[in-house]
Amino acid sequence: MITEQKTNRLINASSPYLLQHAYNPVDWYEWGEEALTRAKQEDKPILVSIGYSACHWCHVMERESFEKEKIASVMNANYICIKVDREERPDIDQIYMDAVHALGIQGGWPLHVFLTPDQKPFFGGTYFSPDVWVQVLNNISNAFAKHRDKVENTAEELHQHLQQSDVTKYISEHQESDLSAELKTIFQKLEAKFDKTHGGFDKAPKFIMPSVWMWLLRYYHASQDEAALDHTSFTLKKIARGGIYDQIGGGFARYSVDGQWFVPHFEKMLYDNAQLMSLYAEAFAITKDEEFKTVVYETFDWLQRKLTSDDGGFFSALDADSEGEEGKFYVWTKSELDRIAGKDNAWASAYFGVEARGNWEDGKNILMRSKSDDIFIQENEFQKKIWTEQLKTTKKILLRERGTRVTPNLDDKIITAWNAMMISGLTDAYKAFDDQRFYKAAVHNMRFLENEVMEATTIYRSYKDKHLSVPGFLDDYAFVIQAQLKLYEVTFEDYWIKRAEAFMQHVLDQFYDPKDGFFYYTSNDSEKLITRKKDILDNVIPSSNSVIAWDLFRLGTLTDNESWKNIAIKMTHSLSNLIKSEPNYMSQWAIVYTEIRRGLAEVSFVGEDIDLLRQEFHIEYRPFTVAMGSKSKSYLPLLQDKTMVKGRSTLYVCHNKTCQAPVHTVDAATKQLNKIVYGR
Repeated sequence: MITEQKTNRLINASSPYLLQHAYNPVDWYEWGEEALTRAKQEDKPILVSIGYSACHWCHVMERESFEKEKIASVMNANYICIKVDREERPDIDQIYMDAVHALGIQGGWPLHVFLTPDQKPFFGGTYFSPDVWVQVLNNISNAFAKHRDKVENTAEELHQHLQQSDVTKYISEHQESDLSAELKTIFQKLEAKFDKTHGGFDKAPKFIMPSVWMWLLRYYHASQDEAALDHTSFTLKKIARGGIYDQIGGGFARYSVDGQWFVPHFEKMLYDNAQLMSLYAEAFAITKDEEFKTVVYETFDWLQRKLTSDDGGFFSALDADSEGEEGKFYVWTKSELDRIAGKDNAWASAYFGVEARGNWEDGKNILMRSKSDDIFIQENEFQKKIWTEQLKTTKKILLRERGTRVTPNLDDKIITAWNAMMISGLTDAYKAFDDQRFYKAAVHNMRFLENEVMEATTIYRSYKDKHLSVPGFLDDYAFVIQAQLKLYEVTFEDYWIKRAEAFMQHVLDQFYDPKDGFFYYTSNDSEKLITRKKDILDNVIPSSNSVIAWDLFRLGTLTDNESWKNIAIKMTHSLSNLIKSEPNYMSQWAIVYTEIRRGLAEVSFVGEDIDLLRQEFHIEYRPFTVAMGSKSKSYLPLLQDKTMVKGRSTLYVCHNKTCQAPVHTVDAATKQLNKIVYGR
């Protein structure tokens, strides 16, 4: 006899992460009025458990504790238990992660925080083994019942700490000095931590931190310091050859647990791959290295194959686990690989670093490459053209075989900010490779966002099965505006600028704090939590304030809006000391600071043939420029007095409110740029 499995309230959730817990015996609530009201009515502590669907240790703790009746009974008897998807509700995650840090505990996910009935945290941690978890549950329950005054005092102290402004901790008076010396200082701070053997920074685990390397590319372009380009290129190749990159299917895992980029934490997140599309495209634009091009195209193929919905939205993530085992989907035994690749491709094991005893756990191999293709070809005396075709064929064979395995779970909710990040990645790839597939995917995705998660100037955080979650946060708006600005530069369609202006005005109305000149993460109309945070420090994902500063300066330049530019300048200058002293946590700010201090050159295209000229212009790496154009008439102020000269399509290069003589070719405009902007 088959019995129906009992569900809890989460069965009505839209988040795949919450739905994973819908069959737990824990009496879970979603975050909301029902749970918070019950906590007050019953005077019970609140247990908030925060994670995300691709989180390996979240799954482990669920199996070990939340699926167990005895442990669930302790939770249900003593707590109001709330499950939170950190990707849908980063506002909640930010607050309680800060609280755990304030308690002296290293944060991470799963995150578990104990609150008073009025939502004030007093204890927290991350993963707990089952025995320890039961002990913690009982100890906290006893403390809440017998030592309530001490619990309340701790909660109030933490609450006061959380009320402190994020901005006042970091801002200082800006002291103007020589820009070249400042940029050199930033570079030297980063250089001191370079891992000269394995690339990246000298630590483990290793997160890629794309915006650090994007700043280094800009620094190289400004300074011609070969050390910056050399280490960036070296790092990107080490990453692309490591286990953190999917050698068969394309796409990057979230981080490497070791210092060699070898053993990944196998989950694949949209936001990492979005930024890495941009990074590798920019690296190719500078170096023309085919290895970087291969990474972009393989990652794009993976995106299309695994993370793109039928209507053009991009899903959030692929899990690290399949069949309850981390990485099982991705690893191989040598006998498997040799059998599947076939005797004509005996070189495959050597190429992918596969060993008979395994290069990882239990005789399994993580595919990786220890050397460049050119060196491998030379050492094995292959003909490059024939071997390259064999490699493509072998990858297809292995990918097809891997497709027969149990696939890791897909988190199929669509996060607005992350989709917008991928639109930016696709437009950067379109610039570098002039391939319409990137452009079409970018526009298709933006049209999806416009149709499904935008209402006038309101953006919603996420979407799944026609269900919208909460109104968007600052990062949703910041990355959407950034994507619209990038779409404008590859199309010269005024529509994208007008949309960006409308959203920016909404951001200023709803998120801006004129007292310190920065932006709250939540809007004025959002749900009121115990505090309201401002996102300042750049991490794996750049901070929402640094991205909105980039938007303000670029959009202000395009629309000749000095007010918006001045907000960005004030924000960035007030953090300049922190940018120079801690660039690894301020890398997107460093990009904005460098653009502001150097100034953006305005390159205007006018005439009927500007599409071809624009494509020719973009295919080279051109930081510190903003492109605009019109075939006939544009509402942009900086295009009003620019017309074709001698009946030919014309380019105008302007910098610091001074324009050069009009020219008709990209080569001529490039010479002007090199002289007035780059001093070369």
